[in-house]
Amino acid sequence: MSGHTGSGVHPTLARSPLAMARAGLDRCVHCGFCLPACPTYLALEDENDSPRGRLLLMGALLEGQVRVDDAETGRHFDQCLGCRGCESACPSGVPYGELIEATRTTLAVHRPLPVVARAILSVFAELWLLRGLLGAARLVRGSGLARLAARLLPRRLAMPFAMLASTARPAPRPYDATQVRTAAGTDSHAMPDRGRAALLTGCVMESLFTETNRATERTLSVNGWRMCAADEQGCCGALHAHAGDRETARSLARRNIAAFAASGADVIVMNSAGCGAMCREYGHLLADDPQWAARAAAFAEKVRDVSELLAEAGPRPPAASPGHARETITYDAPCHLQHAQRITAPPLRVLAALPDAQLVPLQDSDQCCGSAGIFNLLRPEVAERVLAPKLQHIAATGAAVVATGNPGCLMQIGGGLELSGAACRARHPVELLDAAYARAVRPD
Repeated sequence: MSGHTGSGVHPTLARSPLAMARAGLDRCVHCGFCLPACPTYLALEDENDSPRGRLLLMGALLEGQVRVDDAETGRHFDQCLGCRGCESACPSGVPYGELIEATRTTLAVHRPLPVVARAILSVFAELWLLRGLLGAARLVRGSGLARLAARLLPRRLAMPFAMLASTARPAPRPYDATQVRTAAGTDSHAMPDRGRAALLTGCVMESLFTETNRATERTLSVNGWRMCAADEQGCCGALHAHAGDRETARSLARRNIAAFAASGADVIVMNSAGCGAMCREYGHLLADDPQWAARAAAFAEKVRDVSELLAEAGPRPPAASPGHARETITYDAPCHLQHAQRITAPPLRVLAALPDAQLVPLQDSDQCCGSAGIFNLLRPEVAERVLAPKLQHIAATGAAVVATGNPGCLMQIGGGLELSGAACRARHPVELLDAAYARAVRPD
């Protein structure tokens, strides 16, 4: 059984991105394995808000059975988180992520994005605007207003402030790689030279998780990588691609490809799962651009998540710090790391290297937290319903720290923990490794 109801394509959509992606749609056999993997189906209990239901709607759109400007149909596509958990569950290899983006790109021609979405995407496309906005957000966070607003405002209004407050970090404790190797009783020159690595510093990462970026650079240096800069880089374009604004995503991709080519890096490092998934798909995004297709494919081949690079190097275990209390840590897998990039073991290897930590499993760690780029800002009610079981499972672990490798997840989970009054905090795995290296150099 195919994923559509007939064989014809309506003339209106004959050259649309969805029509071009139809071969993937035809793989669906309606088995339903995707249903329990879909957070919106679990939260809303509506077949139209499941991958199988949306695939049927895509087929109906192509064949003209549903109008492209039909608001109800569009709502079901809008409510998809794009987590791609269905791809991991699908036995037929349906490329759902590609299909939902193609559908949104097709619909955007006939049904413009909401004003709020267009405004947010416009800011991310302009570096100067983005830096100004996120700079103001840092001031609100630093002043304590974010945490105060999170406590005083109604929950729907409080959540964005709680998310912002959750990005605050302790003062950094910088060190250099030689100090860590000496503290471990290792010859500082024994570590092999693994090559040159350039970090995609990102938008939210560099602005709100600045120290996570610096921790990424320090931990890679400890493990043999020589860090180099990629000037003129910018937003990866993931938010635009997911929303259906493919042309802006392509423009941003070209800028990053040029910037990293000029850096001379052997690998392009990601510490944001969403950005990593997007950058790995630059080859597909620009496949029909004769001037950039080969460069995009070469770029994508160099993309690596920081956890992959650290896991390949061991990572070098930090020396134990006798004065540091043992912490219980649980791990939540970012959707775009596990389902889109299929990276599962490396983050756990990084966490397993921590000498003062006990790693405990998290129930349904492969389920989405409800962040999904700007989804939690556009559809907060659905995002809250998706987040609720995640927070319950985290509480059940008794962990002091939940580790996850994506800024959206860190903010969504961190904001939820903030509002619930939980003592648990959300941290990136490299932050934890970096802190352990710092303690090895200067014990608590």
